[in-house]
Amino acid sequence: MRERIFTKADREQMQLLGISQWEVERQLDLFEKRHIPIDLHRPCTLGDGIVGVDVHMAQVCEEAYKRGLKKGRFMKFVPASGAATRMFEDLFAVLERNPVPDLASIEKEAAAGDGRAQRLHTFFTRAHRFPFFEAWRQAMAHWGADLAAELRAGKIDRALQALLTPQGLDLGRLPKALIPFHRYDDGLRTALEEHLSEAARYVRMPNGLCPIHFTVSPEHEERFLQHIAAVRPRHEALWDCSFQITLSVQSPATQTIAVDENNRPFRNAAGQLVFRPAGHGALLHNLNQLKGDLIYIKNIDNVVPDALKGETVRWKRILGGFLILVQEGIHRHIKALRHKLSSETVEQARRFIQATFWGGACAIGGALVAQRDLLLHVLNRPIRVCGMVRNVEEPGGGPFWAWDREGRLTCQIVEKAQVDMNNPKQRAVWERATHFNPVDLVCAVRDADGNPFDLMRYRDPEAVIITRKSLNGRPLKALELPGLWNGSMAMWNTIFVEVPSQTFNPVKTVLDLLRPEHQPKGTAGE
Repeated sequence: MRERIFTKADREQMQLLGISQWEVERQLDLFEKRHIPIDLHRPCTLGDGIVGVDVHMAQVCEEAYKRGLKKGRFMKFVPASGAATRMFEDLFAVLERNPVPDLASIEKEAAAGDGRAQRLHTFFTRAHRFPFFEAWRQAMAHWGADLAAELRAGKIDRALQALLTPQGLDLGRLPKALIPFHRYDDGLRTALEEHLSEAARYVRMPNGLCPIHFTVSPEHEERFLQHIAAVRPRHEALWDCSFQITLSVQSPATQTIAVDENNRPFRNAAGQLVFRPAGHGALLHNLNQLKGDLIYIKNIDNVVPDALKGETVRWKRILGGFLILVQEGIHRHIKALRHKLSSETVEQARRFIQATFWGGACAIGGALVAQRDLLLHVLNRPIRVCGMVRNVEEPGGGPFWAWDREGRLTCQIVEKAQVDMNNPKQRAVWERATHFNPVDLVCAVRDADGNPFDLMRYRDPEAVIITRKSLNGRPLKALELPGLWNGSMAMWNTIFVEVPSQTFNPVKTVLDLLRPEHQPKGTAGE
């Protein structure tokens, strides 16, 4: 690797962020190595890496879940630091046009087959169906304008400014958690509120405490606190619980250095090194700091109104119980191996691992002590049970059998960007996938003795993604850390369980709020 020279100012900058020079050097080495694709073996399919839960098994899982709930073992973790910019991407694009076109022009572009124009046409013609419409109307009224009248006249410039900019509702810069998602008879609910409502149904302890953790960005922390203070009493009364809400921000120490086209440290106009947020993989630090027990993880935008929560809640309980059953099996084998070293205990543990996690040969050799130590090494690590839905062509990753850095063939959640799509064999494996990752996890993060795992030890630090960005018109390359449910959990014991597609209802773009599952009953088709 090339020699790199850092100035005193560079080292002081690193120290201020809490990033060691060794870590910066390691990141620069990753740029030099370029992309290190994951080695896919085959897709996980039902019966081969993905478990199907029948009626009897569901009952067993729900009973196990109840045991865990009585002991107050569960909590919920929601990555919620992302802004809603992408949700309104099409609207920002038209607002930035000079001049901003009128609705008639957009209709012509839509008729000519322009996909973005078609989406914009849908947005404006069905604007009254969005839960934030009334607040939008009031924002326009403050400007002395009538929203409905302007839309009928085809004028959208002021309407977009009132919706997206700080002079209006500023929805384009709000965290997605604070965007109104659903309309109820008694008012609106944000995505954050829907998570409170959902959490009350499956992590509420016997004493009424309901623990839920949100990750937030520093600039939005105060708005989160204000919103929580405003909505918390209503939901606590509704669900007869006491929400134990905690927040954390992404540590500056998880930022990664940017480089230029030649992989040299990128510097801004003032000559300072440029560090960037490292994606959701950086939240492994937040998860590690929780030192929880059994933790549900779910994206902020995957929520539905109360009327549709039943199936989601049921499967959350099934997944939680499934995890407890697996953990109990692991702990039995760990205790047996520690208590009595024999060929019988070793063979039973080997068969358990083969049947539960590896799905193939689990051949081990050597002295009995060495075999036991290897089995303990494999068993005593964090566990995750991940719901998987049938592939419905949603963007994102999926479940695959892949080789990990210890040379084991294990279940992994893989993003497309991690795969060498120029390799015909790897592309063929990717295209045979039958299931999709909806980010529906429940994790066990304590060892057999009840001590928290150091989750940083069970990631693949080389499972990174290199992306191309720009700063003030200058191109740069950025490094995303191993994704929270991808490389950051690469060395966990993993089980995939098929869950119904009804449990996956994300809001990636604003138009998703027009889907029937996000609309008041009886209005979606209007």
